Amino acid sequence: MGKEIIDIKKGAPAVGPYNHVVKANGFYFFSGQIPLDPKTGEMVGGGIEAETNQVLANIESLLSEIGKSKEDVVRCAIFLTDLNLFATVNQIYGDFFSSSYPARSCVQVAALPKGALVEIETTVAD
Repeated sequence: MGKEIIDIKKGAPAVGPYNHVVKANGFYFFSGQIPLDPKTGEMVGGGIEAETNQVLANIESLLSEIGKSKEDVVRCAIFLTDLNLFATVNQIYGDFFSSSYPARSCVQVAALPKGALVEIETTVAD
């Protein structure tokens, strides 16, 4: 089965040569989302809480565009520039997914695009 590029209308502009969503073999693969405001294309300010909320809002917007919901998310990978931020991100993430938690990994990285503190990539079941 080939891959299908999903045309996204509402997402923040890509900051590189990639697509926001690609469908293949019964799954949607979301590129990592950083805390960009889709209306302005600019990073949100306000620290890790504001950034995490924006990332999750961006994911929810992409889910909506493909007719899916949080319950269809099967895996997330979280990238943090500082694992000391983990407890805050974990709380916001847990509230976002409530009880239908996807599989997840979380790692610390040296840096993220545009100086983001957090990035989350997502895999969604069709």
